[in-house]
Amino acid sequence: MYSASELQSLLDLATSAAHEAGKMLHQRFLDSRGLRIEQKGEGINNLVTEMDTAAEELIRKILAERSDIIFLGEESGGNDDLSRLTWVVDPIDGTVNYAHGLPIWCVSIAAVQENEPIVGVIYNPNLDETFTAIKGAGAFLNGVQITVSTETNFRQSLLVTGFPYNINENPHGTIELFGQILRNGNAIRRLGSAALDLAYIAAGRFEAYWEVSLHPWDVAAGLLLVNEAGGRISSYASGEATQALQATREIVVDRLLATNGKVHDEILQFLLA
Repeated sequence: MYSASELQSLLDLATSAAHEAGKMLHQRFLDSRGLRIEQKGEGINNLVTEMDTAAEELIRKILAERSDIIFLGEESGGNDDLSRLTWVVDPIDGTVNYAHGLPIWCVSIAAVQENEPIVGVIYNPNLDETFTAIKGAGAFLNGVQITVSTETNFRQSLLVTGFPYNINENPHGTIELFGQILRNGNAIRRLGSAALDLAYIAAGRFEAYWEVSLHPWDVAAGLLLVNEAGGRISSYASGEATQALQATREIVVDRLLATNGKVHDEILQFLLA
C-alpha cells in the first residue's frame, strides 16, 4: 500500500512527463512537414511516427527518476507483468489523427500495480487539458474535480466508440453492433483516441463508450478516471465488471464498455444481444 503523499508524488511525476512530452509533440504537430510515418502490426491504419518513439523515450527518461518502477510502453515494450508496479505509457494515443494533422490525440500515463491502475494522467496538449486521478481520491480536470454525466435517458445520450485496426474482418460483429445502435437513433461519435474517449466519459461529455481489442496503454489511465468520476465499467463479452488489466501486451479488454452508470444496463443489452 502507498500513502496519499506517495501516490501524489507518483502523479506529479507522471504529470510532468506527460506535459513535457505533450509540449514537444505539439510543437512538431504544428509543423508536421516531413514527419516520418510507418505502418506497424495489423491493419493499414496502424501507424507509428518518429514522434511516437521520441515522446516515449522522453517519458521513459523522466519517469526513470523512480528507478524502482518498471516500464511498459506501446512503442518500446517492456515489462508485461502488471502485478508489479509498472508505468504503462502511450506516448501518442491517436497516432493516425496526429499523422494526418487532426488535433484529437493525447499522452496517456498510468502507474499500475496488481493489475489495477492506481495513478493516471491523460494530457491533451491541443486544448491544454490535463485529466488526473489517484485511486480512491477522485478524478480531476486541470485541478477541478469532475464527475460523470447525470443523463438517464439512453436515447438522449451521446455515445462514442472506436474501431479496431482489423475492422475489415468485423471482429465480434463490430459493424453490426454499430449499425444496431445507430438504428436506435443514438448520436455516436468516433474520435480515434480511446484514452480521450474514457477521459470524456469521466468529464461528463459522453454517456457511454464501447470498443473491442484494446491494450493496456490504451485504457490504463482512462479506466481509473472513469472509476474515480463515478462511472461504471464492464466487459460486454461477459457482462461482468472489468477492473483489472491482464498482464499481456496483447488484447487487454476484448470488449470494453464504460458509461456514466445511468445508461449502462440499457446499452449493455444492445451489446450482449
